[in-house]
Amino acid sequence: MGNTRKTVYNNICSSEKLAQVNPENLQLGKDFLEYLTSVDRAKTTVKSYGHDLKIIWVLCLELLNNKFFVDLSKRDIVKIQNYCLNTLGWSPARMRRVKSTISSLSNYIENMLDDEFEGYRPIVRKIENPPSCTVREKTVLEDEQLEKLLNHLIEKNELDKACMLAMAMHNGRRKSELPRMKLSYFTEDNIIYGSLYRTPETVTTKGRGSRGKQLTIYTLKNGFQKYLDLWLNYRKQNNITSQWLIPKKENGVYVDEQVPITTMDSWAESFSNFLGVPFYWHCLRHLFTTRLSESNIPDSVIQDIIGWESADMCRLYCDTSADAKLGKYFDEDGIKTVEKKSLSDI
Repeated sequence: MGNTRKTVYNNICSSEKLAQVNPENLQLGKDFLEYLTSVDRAKTTVKSYGHDLKIIWVLCLELLNNKFFVDLSKRDIVKIQNYCLNTLGWSPARMRRVKSTISSLSNYIENMLDDEFEGYRPIVRKIENPPSCTVREKTVLEDEQLEKLLNHLIEKNELDKACMLAMAMHNGRRKSELPRMKLSYFTEDNIIYGSLYRTPETVTTKGRGSRGKQLTIYTLKNGFQKYLDLWLNYRKQNNITSQWLIPKKENGVYVDEQVPITTMDSWAESFSNFLGVPFYWHCLRHLFTTRLSESNIPDSVIQDIIGWESADMCRLYCDTSADAKLGKYFDEDGIKTVEKKSLSDI
């Protein structure tokens, strides 16, 4: 899927087309991106806006006679939206994201360039968004499926993949956060309560600004340790000295860089092929939350472990069915006594 998106993007924004784009639009986009950088927006956010702007400029070129963005009408935006949805086949989610970029650029013009474009008013917010639809069916993985996958990876001696997968299962971190785990985080000195690896420093996670949100990351030792030991032994035998727990592999050699997101996506695709169901790293965030919840760990503790601002997120990420939840508390004798578990039992 990732390769398809890249192909579509390249077809829309070829170098030949970009060379024909209205210079005023190019300069406006450049100024906007510089502004975002000056107010400490995350690099990934600025890069995403940059990609979207190139698409918008080419659409202005092809559909609107290279019209200057400031002069776009509501009819023009509707024409772009209709073309993207019905000719390019965009999902409603992607259309909303690009319209969000248009909206942010419009707000920048209204608030920061009001001396140049007096009377300018954003119009995109007045145009109805396409209805949401489910693009990806939610995957709920069972422990047996993941154990089978882990055994398969070990048999193939793909111990880096096995370690990354096991780590995600036992700390529920996002795809972008997993590569940021350092080798030094997983030592005896960083084990607390005999059951949790606790990072000795905060790690950058998702959030506003170039530094994002800084969190202490917790990884359940039980269940993960086996795959960590296998990988650490492999690292030692092959003299892998990178500071990152799972480093980037380049031309068959591990280098001192984080695993790229493209590699994480490639691994996810191979996991999907083996499992026979769509695999995505975020489903392990659900798995981790569900496992903690089903072990009767209070929502407030789960909130602290994952780093959510609200314990309400626990209910959103827990995949336990309503019947299974009731089964924890009721049986033929009525109300059951629920056994509380500690993290070392998980």
